[in-house]
Amino acid sequence: MTEPSKVIHVRNVGHEISENDLLQLFQPFGVITKLVMLRAKNQALMQMQDVPSAVNALQFFANVQPSIRGRNVYVQFSSHQELTTADQNAQGRGDEPNRILLVTIHHMLYPITVEVLHQVFFPHGFVEKIVTFQKSAGFQALIQYQTRQCAVSARTALQGRNIYDGCCQLDIQFSNLDELQVNYNNERSRDFTNPSLPSEPKGRSSQPGYGDTGGMYALQASGARPVAFSQMANAAAVAAAFGGGLPPGVSGTNDRCTVLVSNLNPDRIDEDKLFNLFSIYGNIVRIKLLRNKPDHALVQMGDGFQAELAVHFLKGAMLFGKRLEVNFSKHPNITQGADTHEYANSNLNRFNRNAAKNYRYCCSPTKMIHISSLSQEVTEEEIVSLLEEHGPIINTKLFEMNGKKQALIMFDTEEQATEALVCKHASSLSGSIIRISFSQLQTI
Repeated sequence: MTEPSKVIHVRNVGHEISENDLLQLFQPFGVITKLVMLRAKNQALMQMQDVPSAVNALQFFANVQPSIRGRNVYVQFSSHQELTTADQNAQGRGDEPNRILLVTIHHMLYPITVEVLHQVFFPHGFVEKIVTFQKSAGFQALIQYQTRQCAVSARTALQGRNIYDGCCQLDIQFSNLDELQVNYNNERSRDFTNPSLPSEPKGRSSQPGYGDTGGMYALQASGARPVAFSQMANAAAVAAAFGGGLPPGVSGTNDRCTVLVSNLNPDRIDEDKLFNLFSIYGNIVRIKLLRNKPDHALVQMGDGFQAELAVHFLKGAMLFGKRLEVNFSKHPNITQGADTHEYANSNLNRFNRNAAKNYRYCCSPTKMIHISSLSQEVTEEEIVSLLEEHGPIINTKLFEMNGKKQALIMFDTEEQATEALVCKHASSLSGSIIRISFSQLQTI
């Protein structure tokens, strides 16, 4: 048996487990002075301030199975009595804050380009340079910020997060480099401070000492497409849609996926109508009407960022004569059951494809709705006939864009337009399943 040490060896540390997760597990037993993540081996080394603290931790976990994010981890004393600087450097650890980040992508199912990385990292500060390369640890990138504080902020916010849902997890360390050298602007490297750099000649690496990522990801790019953006890419996509910044009041850091909707009209609302409304702001996982509170419902969104958009834009909206109250729920998710409606696999979810484009339609309810996916044969009269039960229609416009028929319909009030959307989105008109969103246009 290994003799007691203030260094604890942790096994079965999956890529979904972050440094903060491990710190939270061991902090109740004493001060943690060093942490080394051995990502390639799914292990970690944790150094406590003294041996009694480590002994207390292992004695406790001898009777209680430690678990992080649903995964059992296994702990024992390390053969190391102390973690040295050499130990940390050998694992590529960088704990001294620096404006350059070393990013490793784990579980990489979709291609990661310079553009994708820039979308993920630019909300936290001005990104000067990006270099990507392939190493034994996997696909990696160096991200250089303008300031060290931006890099610290990005690492704090993004460490352990996924770029795409369920894959492409970020493992972020501080680099020990002082300055990135970028010779070419292409799909593998970019100097955002010098857009006049040439593109790289084929077969050469832009960063000395790093392998060429080459055609592997370029070949994948034409076929693979992400199912949905994760919270980080969502924030970047919305920032781009709103001219470079998030809407006022939207933080982009919320991680609560479920919202509680109250003051509903129980005589007129159902799960599909709630789906039609909330799906404007993100994918819907499931919805539950609360039987003991008929004017309440829970809506689980695809991620915390989409939930934040829904709360921001729908709080106070009028629907069926009631002013909606929309808040984050204390429940992290909705448990499946006979009284829940499942939408995770619905092809009506708007953000399965073209997620970035759909964020352009994120806004509070307006008097104007935009209808797409119309059949080529549909007439203005048919559209009016479908919608006029929801209120006086002030103006209409039927037009074509890129060979596809679309329409703008203006109601007298926002509530009437909202009712038309929740009742008629995804309904059939002239042989086509129509799609309705709010339009931000003021006039037709």
